[in-house]
Formats: sequence, C-alpha cells, structure tokens
Amino acid sequence: MGAYLLRRIALLVPTLFGIILINFVVVQFAPGGPVEQMLAELRGQGGSAIGRLSGESQGETRAPQQGGGGSGPVGSYRGARGMDPAVVAEIEKAFGFDKPAYVRFTEMLKGYLTFDFGESLFQGRKVIDLLLEKLPVSVSLGLWSTLIIYLVSIPLGIRKAVRDGTRFDAWTSGVVLVGYAVPGFLFAILLVVLFAGGSFLQIFPLRGLTSSGSADWPFWQRALDYAWHMVLPTVSLVIGGFAGLTMLTKNSFLEEIGKQYVLTARAKGADEGRVLYGHIFRNAMLLIIAGFPAAFISILFTGALLVEIVFSLDGLGLLGFEAAIRRDYPVMFGTLYIFTLLGLVMQIVGDLTYTLIDPRIDFEARR
Repeated sequence: MGAYLLRRIALLVPTLFGIILINFVVVQFAPGGPVEQMLAELRGQGGSAIGRLSGESQGETRAPQQGGGGSGPVGSYRGARGMDPAVVAEIEKAFGFDKPAYVRFTEMLKGYLTFDFGESLFQGRKVIDLLLEKLPVSVSLGLWSTLIIYLVSIPLGIRKAVRDGTRFDAWTSGVVLVGYAVPGFLFAILLVVLFAGGSFLQIFPLRGLTSSGSADWPFWQRALDYAWHMVLPTVSLVIGGFAGLTMLTKNSFLEEIGKQYVLTARAKGADEGRVLYGHIFRNAMLLIIAGFPAAFISILFTGALLVEIVFSLDGLGLLGFEAAIRRDYPVMFGTLYIFTLLGLVMQIVGDLTYTLIDPRIDFEARR
C-alpha cells in the first residue's frame, strides 16, 4: 500500500499542473478581464477616476504577481477606445498584465509551490488570507451536511431493502424521488420563506453563521448559536442530497441479500439481525462508506454554492463566484487550486478507506 500511496501522491503534481494550465489558457481568451473592467469604470467616472488611478500608480496600488487574464496591445481592449494609451499602460502595469502570458504563468506556479497566490485585484488583500477566512464556512457546511446525509440515508436504505416491495418502500421512494428532483437551493428558498422571516415564521436566522456580538459569549452559547445558524443551510443540502445515497444503499443490500453466503448463514440458523449486520452489512457498505470523501467533496464543490448565496454564508463558493464575476483572477485561480487539491487528496483518502473497511483489497496488486 505504501508504494501505491507514493504513486498517487506523485501524480498530484502533474494533475494540478494540467488543471491550472488548461484554465489559464482558457482565461486568456475570455473577454471582460480586470483591465477592461477598470477601463469601463474610468470611462464612466471621467477625470476623477483617472486622477485617482494616477495617485494609486505612485504607490497606493500594488502590482499582483499572479494574473490569469489576457493582456495585449493597448488597442486590443475595446474599452480602451478613446483612452490615453499611457493610462491604459498604467492599468496593465498596476494589474501585472504588462508581462507576457508565459511569464505570468511561471510566476504563478512558483508562488503556488509555497501557497502564495498573490493579492486580490480588487479587495487589496492576500488571496491566502481570503481563502483561510472563507474555508471554515464551506468545510463546516459540507461536513455536517454529508454526515447527516449518511446518518439518514443508510438506515433508510437498509430499511427499504429489508421491506422491498411493501407500502413503506413505495411511499419512501416517492419522498426520495421528490428530494432527487428538486435542487437544494429551491429547498433553501422555501425554508427561508417558511422559517426565516420570509412570509410566515421567523424561527431561524437568515444570514451568516454567528450572531452579532457572539464573540464575547461563553463557549457553549457560541456553539449553540453556531448550530442554530447551521440548521436551515444543512437541511436544504440534506434534502437535496440524500436521495442518491438512499437508493445506492438499498440496491447494495438487495444485491448481497440474494448471494449464496446469505442463504448459507440462514440455513445454519442465524437470526435475521445476525445475517443482516454480521454478514451483509460489511460487504454492502464497502462502496457506500468508502465513498464518503467523494460525497463530501461533491457537496462542497457543487451544492453549497447556491446555498451559500441564499443564506449569505461567506464561504469559498461565494468567494469564487464573486471572483469569477469580477474577473479577480488571483482569487479565481487560488480557489481553483484549493478545490482541486482537496479533491485529489480526498480521492486518496477514499482509497485508504476501502482498504480499512476490507483488508482484502490490495491496490498494489492491480496492474
């Protein structure tokens, strides 16, 4: 297993490099970069904005070391028509786009080796500080949602498998289909309307993960406040995410129930509880439990973004979305790097989980 882990860890570097390179190249052809946005702002604000830019270029504006946006001649920017070429050159230099694309990419990679993602083009802060500030929000939301999904889906899936074809199986399948068909963010909006002061009750808070002034509260009170804020976002993700895992659990148990070793155990007089949890459970749950890291990453990457927006949770999803809208390339690529790294690491954790659950699995023996 050690040699397999070393190979997987070694593959992290070229995989990260390939993903960053592809996205960097794609961004070169994306219109509406930060330089164009600044030019549009200058055209709208007139001389006052140009004067402000001149003041910044003398020492107030930092020059980021990383940038992903395309940079070309002055005339290549549609927003530069009618602008002084010197002003456009100042903007390019202020944002670091006066360098060729390969130079910016090389500098970006050098910084990424030490987790130095440069500075945000518009927020004036280091990208690593922004990521560390937002990461706990997204991780906590994804982790609690995944845990509750597993705690709900596994017992429900087992129950459906044991009572396959009964009335219980039929009506729970209807509930599962509704949960599968309706996106989590629609449930989030419904929960806001019903329980967060939308049109009916105001039981739960609408914004953030902590109440104002909670930093001075005792630990237990802060923990309860945090849990209270997490109820609606977590429920919205759970409702939209438990369907697939429930059906996977049911089908896994149904497949194992019909195998020969189950018939043999029953023929030897083992009771149903012993057969179900002593023999079937370990084999049926291999794929489900080992898939926990992948399920966590899936919720963290996809479902949490719109939920963060609905509940105004200042996490990585919202940060990356706003960075994409504003073309804040250092934040975009820093977020992409963290997401990709987490995904690759969790895939390795998933493989380790397979071997812990079933020691018979040997990845080194695979060819």
